[in-house]
Amino acid sequence: MDEIVKRSTLEPGLLHLSLNRPDQLNALSHEMLTRLAQHLDEIKRDSSVKAILLTGEGKGFCAGADIKQLASLNGQSGLAFASFGQAVFSRLESLGKPSLAAIHGFAFGGGCELAMAATLRIATSTSLFGQPEIKLGVMPGFGGTTRLTRLIGQGRALEMCLSGRRFTAEQALQWGWLNEMTSETELLNSAKRLLSPFLTLSPVALRSILTVIHQGADLTLSQALSLEATHFGLCCTSADKQEGVTAFLEKRTPLFKGE
Repeated sequence: MDEIVKRSTLEPGLLHLSLNRPDQLNALSHEMLTRLAQHLDEIKRDSSVKAILLTGEGKGFCAGADIKQLASLNGQSGLAFASFGQAVFSRLESLGKPSLAAIHGFAFGGGCELAMAATLRIATSTSLFGQPEIKLGVMPGFGGTTRLTRLIGQGRALEMCLSGRRFTAEQALQWGWLNEMTSETELLNSAKRLLSPFLTLSPVALRSILTVIHQGADLTLSQALSLEATHFGLCCTSADKQEGVTAFLEKRTPLFKGE
């Protein structure tokens, strides 16, 4: 059987994960979420991986949660399923390594939520997005209400979640949900171009920036500034900082080792 989440190396430091249930439009089953979590745990421990590209096989990125599994959920199992999905997506968000969701076709429901857990998002000009859970009598459960609000604001997030309507790549770009829009033929090349700088930058500094921005969003201004100063200090203790400053003074390209 083909791997339900395909894993490959595009180039040194750049790992490619691809959702691989094309016949089910890459619907997020419990099995797929479990395998994705396993990959993310392995990636976090692997210092050779600098950045992650996330895609979907077949017609689109991801149609959302597996409706067949959703149909069998009750209150208790629904809570467990949502909590599990949230935990998996939080693994991606808190990985300490930049990630990019490259979207073609569609990203609905849980697929939209998965893309929002990535550091960056790029999509084709014909891609569509949405949180249509309301039309099934439920609501987003994998972090959609929270991350959508933070990305596009409360007003638009309310509109999208309450109506369940789709939004286009052009709208997503305008609202700040997307970082870049491209053609289908250039999607992979554009994604690699966006990720390539991360492969040579300091892993220590990248990890601190990701941590401070994500955690700082939940803090007061004074707390967030204190967290920023703490991580700045931590960066200053690293070999990467010494290498970066030395390379700048010597007018050469730094060689960061993540130490």
